[in-house]
Amino acid sequence: MGVGRFVYTPILPLMHTQAGLSAGTGANLATANYVGYLIGALAGTLLPALVRSTAVLRGCMLALVASLAAMPLTHSTTVWLLLRLGAGVFSALIFVIAVSSLLGHLRDHPAHLPGWAFGGVGAGIALSGALVLVLRTVGDWETAWWASAGLAVALSAAAWGLRPEPAAGPTASAPETLPEAAGPRTHRWFSALFASYTLEGVGYIIAGTFLVAAIEQTSPGWIGSGAWVLVGLAAIPSSALWAALGRRWSRPDLLLAALAVQAVGIALPALVGGVAAALISAALFGATFIGVSTLALGAGAHLRFPRSVALLTAGYSVGQILGPLAVAPLLHHGYHQALVLAAVVVLAAALAAFVLRIGFPHHLPAPTSQGTRREPAGPTGSS
Repeated sequence: MGVGRFVYTPILPLMHTQAGLSAGTGANLATANYVGYLIGALAGTLLPALVRSTAVLRGCMLALVASLAAMPLTHSTTVWLLLRLGAGVFSALIFVIAVSSLLGHLRDHPAHLPGWAFGGVGAGIALSGALVLVLRTVGDWETAWWASAGLAVALSAAAWGLRPEPAAGPTASAPETLPEAAGPRTHRWFSALFASYTLEGVGYIIAGTFLVAAIEQTSPGWIGSGAWVLVGLAAIPSSALWAALGRRWSRPDLLLAALAVQAVGIALPALVGGVAAALISAALFGATFIGVSTLALGAGAHLRFPRSVALLTAGYSVGQILGPLAVAPLLHHGYHQALVLAAVVVLAAALAAFVLRIGFPHHLPAPTSQGTRREPAGPTGSS
């Protein structure tokens, strides 16, 4: 999933120079992928049977490979849009199934294990970035897409035996029908959390799409792809490390800190420039974007707001769609203005997280004897 969604970022500069892709069309392809991701996430939420199907998981992995392999077969923008749309749908379903399986099978294991597993997204980013970094000197954009498809084949083979979470029994599903009044009223804090996480979706995806292209405007070509590898490497342990910090500090405090750090990382290449700034930016961005999702969705689950994970994921996904569209007019002047805007949006998300901290109910009363539906705290919407 990390390859299928994010290999487009290091390949984008190659498509600009070799395939004649304009900046505006590049943004549209990114938006198509994020629209597809929203569709896939909603499908997984509204049709639970999909999440429990091994056939759907395997079919989506094969379809994702096909969408990567088909990119170099055409120069049609329309076909590219459809392929990236499909890649978004398949990536989302793969991720939702994997998260459900992970949380189901590791429910009684230490909390850091799911955190490390979520680092698979970072590993996919690092592998795809390293692949493009090597191939840019010996191949072209078409070779990069073919190679990413081959990498996805190898990873699909490794994931082929993953077992989706089995269907829940009647006693486990019954609490879903409980009225909202069964839990404490936390609308005020959830509203601030929802605003923060949606704004993060807007800001993070601008950097996640255009960071490499922005760095390559002012640095040697290999620096952009190298920075993307560093993003992935920093993302691998981030979820587990932020979870560990949660033992000492509250989620709202950590969410505020992570968003502030991320805003600095996004702004660095635009305001400072140079190789050092690019590499520091990559490390800060990679270390926070999955961690922010972990913290935000964990806070939503703590607040026991009805369907908090689904609502937060939907807001985050809509933010991802709006991000590239919002900066499209700025791309005629390069990518640096887009990164500055992304940093401002993430700072706004940090401000909402600061509001979330005010009076946050760290200790809620125990649920009723019937219980409330427990929602997973993993980063369902992080990628």
